[in-house]
Amino acid sequence: MRNLAEKWPTAPDWTTAVLSKDGLDVRALGGLCQLLVSGDLAAWSKASGLAGEGVGAGAVAGGGKYMVRIARDRVLAVGEQPFSIAAGWHEAGFAVSVVDAGLHVFEIEGLGLAGLVARATTLDPGQASRSASVLFAGVNVLFYRFGSPDRARIHVERGFAPYLWEWLEQSSGL
Repeated sequence: MRNLAEKWPTAPDWTTAVLSKDGLDVRALGGLCQLLVSGDLAAWSKASGLAGEGVGAGAVAGGGKYMVRIARDRVLAVGEQPFSIAAGWHEAGFAVSVVDAGLHVFEIEGLGLAGLVARATTLDPGQASRSASVLFAGVNVLFYRFGSPDRARIHVERGFAPYLWEWLEQSSGL
């Protein structure tokens, strides 16, 4: 029987993989706690202590815990430390799902970020969107800036991480 695994590139060791060239650095970011929250986001904010509606594409997030807006009734809560809210349905009207293992996170930093984003998306670099959900290099991701305009994070379904890594290698000249 033919080995179909031979046609796909081997995934890099995400703990050490880094792409660097022309002032643009890309690395996998592990260890973040990621919760998918659906439902009454005002009730979620009250229960979690995270205020606001979450950042969209192009907006800048920061801090140890923050929210990334996906849709009108859905956010991704991201934290460096675990959240105190349990997964499951909450009587206040929201559901929480742990998606740490389902979403791979890339951090991209450098002065070449704007050019890379222009090649990968149709985003207007001067405008922030209400939702961070965008098509990036042909796959659905959550895209936002983190800490500064020259640093971004991309959350992608884990199965698409090797493809996106290869796309970054080839299209960014890294």
